[in-house]
Amino acid sequence: MLTKEPFKPENFYILAVDDISTNLKLLRVILEPIGYSLTFAKGGHQAIERIKTSKPDLILLDLMMPEMDGLEVCKRLKSDPEYADIPIIFLTASNEQEHMINAFDLGAVDYINKPFKTAELFARIRNHLLLKHTIDELKSTQIELQNALAEVKKLANTDPLTGVLNRRSLFDFAHQEFNRVSRYGPPFSILLMDLDNFKKVNDNYGHQMGDQALCTVVKSIKNTIRNVDFLGRYGGEEFLAILPETYGEQALTLAERIRQMVASNIIKTDKGNLRLSISIGVTSYSIKDQSLDDMILRADKGVYQAKQEGRNKSCLV
Repeated sequence: MLTKEPFKPENFYILAVDDISTNLKLLRVILEPIGYSLTFAKGGHQAIERIKTSKPDLILLDLMMPEMDGLEVCKRLKSDPEYADIPIIFLTASNEQEHMINAFDLGAVDYINKPFKTAELFARIRNHLLLKHTIDELKSTQIELQNALAEVKKLANTDPLTGVLNRRSLFDFAHQEFNRVSRYGPPFSILLMDLDNFKKVNDNYGHQMGDQALCTVVKSIKNTIRNVDFLGRYGGEEFLAILPETYGEQALTLAERIRQMVASNIIKTDKGNLRLSISIGVTSYSIKDQSLDDMILRADKGVYQAKQEGRNKSCLV
């Protein structure tokens, strides 16, 4: 949120750069009494080092200096993303129009001729600090909005309990993969996973423990699949994994690792240790498939076959 606090010089830090000590002392006499914090550099090289160690809010920069003049300092700073946003006001005795044009071309925000009027210096410093402060707050607000939008998008796409993709988002990815593979290949596979006898878990241990069990299963699956795979909640205790560029036998091997991982989990409860098992239907894309539904139907048959064979099995259809 943008603040509406009054302008306070004590909140800002200024670097004054000049090779003449008298000019630096004058700036100190003028600016410090009204609250500005100042640091000084007596040349271009020292200014660059001082900026690196204490990033100022604004730079008052002399143009004509030996070894490295103000234009070169400005050029170096504006070419470095870390310092490019620091406003630079040139203070110079030069009246040459070319110098002024070069200064603005290099990124300076203002140009004040010496000898300057104190009131004018105050006004220009204040205006450019206010502008920088406003821009910084806008950037901060933009970042906050982007983070908020990302969080909203995440909430809209994920299952609130398990943190994996919700059914809508899962099918969005699945349809994209089906369309891609149907045009370009190679095949992909899906795993339809259904926890065995899960109703008994809720009935015997309570829904809170059932929720914990689901999260434990999801963690096991996520630790087994690859980063490129998609995992989502298909239904209450059913999960669907999309495995890009994976053939049937490879998918079956992965399904077996998931099944074994789930079966090895021990969830401690007030009523004793809880063990789970999972039945997995596995299938791969076929050129005969007209839609994603064809694949899911086969995977569902695989789950049914696993249940019929005693559960805690993986079946490739």
